[in-house]
Amino acid sequence: MSNFDANVLTVFPEMFPGYLGISLAGRALDKGMWNLNVVDIRDYATDKHKTVDDTPFGGGAGMIMRPDVLGKAIDAVYHEGEPLIYFSPRGQRMTQRKVEEIKDKGTATFLCGRFEGIDERLLEEYPFEEVSLGDFVLSGGEPACLAMLDAIVRLIPGVMGSSESLDEESFSNGLLEYPQYTRPAEWRGRMVPEVLNSGHHQKIRDWRLKASQELTKIRRPDLWKTYQQAVKQED
Repeated sequence: MSNFDANVLTVFPEMFPGYLGISLAGRALDKGMWNLNVVDIRDYATDKHKTVDDTPFGGGAGMIMRPDVLGKAIDAVYHEGEPLIYFSPRGQRMTQRKVEEIKDKGTATFLCGRFEGIDERLLEEYPFEEVSLGDFVLSGGEPACLAMLDAIVRLIPGVMGSSESLDEESFSNGLLEYPQYTRPAEWRGRMVPEVLNSGHHQKIRDWRLKASQELTKIRRPDLWKTYQQAVKQED
């Protein structure tokens, strides 16, 4: 039985599953641990050229994806109450918390925009959540969709193998992940921190927490501020 069902609306269906068809995510897909239903938006166009876009009212550069075509494609797969995601530079930043929320729903529909975007009336008609990978612009929503699916699929029990590894990753507790080391213990004069070879599990946990805190404080002051506020509320 599938743990997550993804509907992806795109004009480039050949981009899926992409790299999600290999490695751990690919094996999970083959085993039916998650399902991927890729919908070609052009299948819902009515003219012989399979047109999905048109010029913007009021003039301007680029083309806009048509609401009549997209509406039919959405209606074919979307069910009320499920997450409906549109990838857009003006959307809310994608976070681990958002990924976990979508994964816990068990299903979602993802719209990959192209050209200059979609007709605004679609955003008024449907309960879209607009999501952005960051403050930059991509050629389309497909890379963002693959990234979100990657983040979702690895949370499915059994995909990554060890649940402990997920618990200790960056953002899982509001902090960046601590530094990691492996053999050899000495490399080019650089030594692995002694505490990691001590066998003292509590000291190792304390070291890792402190290292995570220091990294977060330096590299992501915004996350550090949020983490401190959360700790104060728990106290």
